[in-house]
Amino acid sequence: MKKKYIIIIIILIIILGIFINSMIKNRKTGNNNISQEIDIFNISSYEATIEMTVYSNKNENKYTIKQNCEKGVKSSQEILEPSNMKGIKIIQEENKLTIENSQLNLTNIIENYPYITNNCIDLNTFIEEYKQNSTSKANEDDEKITLETISNTENPYIKYKKLTIDRKTGKPIKMEIKSDKQKTTIYILYNEVKVKK
Repeated sequence: MKKKYIIIIIILIIILGIFINSMIKNRKTGNNNISQEIDIFNISSYEATIEMTVYSNKNENKYTIKQNCEKGVKSSQEILEPSNMKGIKIIQEENKLTIENSQLNLTNIIENYPYITNNCIDLNTFIEEYKQNSTSKANEDDEKITLETISNTENPYIKYKKLTIDRKTGKPIKMEIKSDKQKTTIYILYNEVKVKK
């Protein structure tokens, strides 16, 4: 009779161990444990309309920007608001930066722009920095996934980055960029996002 109880207890312990192990895997916390249904890391291009707030020492400036980015090919940011900046477009392509102002009918092209590789408000830049940094981390709950990383730029005002993704749609909700003193410098709210993988 004691042998039966011992065997049943061992089987229950094994089942409980498998259940606990399964729960730990489903929590998905850490750099390499993002949910299988969310595939933010394989974006080839995206279009988004964002509300961006830039904080400085004395004030804050708000912008509405249309982003259109093709990974490794071309990235553009067009200011829609405020009205006095409407029509300004910044286009990054390989090592060339083009600045256009449709209201003034001006175009300026800068060749071999040294900071072309790091556009801190570009979603693809965040993804690359997240992948390359071994200290990057991820947290999940039922509604969202939060990815955090440290920027590889030497600019102290854009040191820490946090991207929040809607778990159901797989689309970004917001990005927060902080200085080396953990003070928010840029806050981005994603309004309309179209993603291609």
